Formats: sequence, structure tokens, C-alpha cells
Amino acid sequence: MKVILNEDVKSLGKKGEVVEVSDGYARNFIFSKKLGVEATSANLNNLKLKKANDEKIAKEQLAEAQAFAKDLESKSVTLSIKMGEGGKNFGSISTKEIVAAASKQLNLELDKKKVVLKDPIKSAGIFTVAIKLHPQVTGSLKVNVVEE
Repeated sequence: MKVILNEDVKSLGKKGEVVEVSDGYARNFIFSKKLGVEATSANLNNLKLKKANDEKIAKEQLAEAQAFAKDLESKSVTLSIKMGEGGKNFGSISTKEIVAAASKQLNLELDKKKVVLKDPIKSAGIFTVAIKLHPQVTGSLKVNVVEE
């Protein structure tokens, strides 16, 4: 019997796949736990329409992320770091502070988990920070760090 999976089933397939299973397995396990539905022509047509809609939404999200990344490249935020004698610094600039500054100075809502910072910023200067906007799109934001 052919079955369309509603959820990922271990050792069988992923959500949205059409798989061939025995009649008893389908009736007793997949249908009873609502892990899938029978692959009738109506259900196959619904799956096809859902996949087309999901692809359209994914393309729109990718386009939005690309546009936002292009807009983000021209922007910068300014942060200050406390410096002592001989260029010694007190503390560092983390992703949390970068996100807070972007929110305050540019009115941008960014997720601190999406900001890619290999090491915390511990000196004054201009740094380019990568921001993951989409699995395929990474934007960059200039961070100007000045002495306090």
C-alpha cells in the first residue's frame, strides 16, 4: 500500500514522501498514530499543491533575506569600549551588545544567535560582522568600536 507521510518516520521516510508499506503496518501503525494517509489521487494532488506552495514561500523568504542583506551592508552601528592605560581594554563586545545597538540605533530586530562572531571584539576599530539571515544568505554589518 502506498502511504503519504505526515511526519518523519524512523527507517521509513521523511515528511511528505510517498512510501510503499504493507497493509497491516499502514493500518495498525501509520494510520492509527496519524503518521500518514493513504496515497489516493486526491491526497496526492493535495501533496503536490502543498509542495508547490512551500516552494513559493521558500523563494519569497530567500528574496526577502537577500534584499535585507543588501540593505544591511550599507549600515553600521557604533559601540564604545572602555580602554585603560597602554591600550588595555576592560571587557569586550559580544553578539548581545551588537544586537542591542542595532535595535537602538537602526531599529533592526536581529537574533543574537544569528550573529556570527568568532571571538568577542576586544579592541577599537571597524569590524565586519556576519549575520545569518537565511540558510543560503549571510549578510554583513559594520561595527565601529570607539574608545570610551
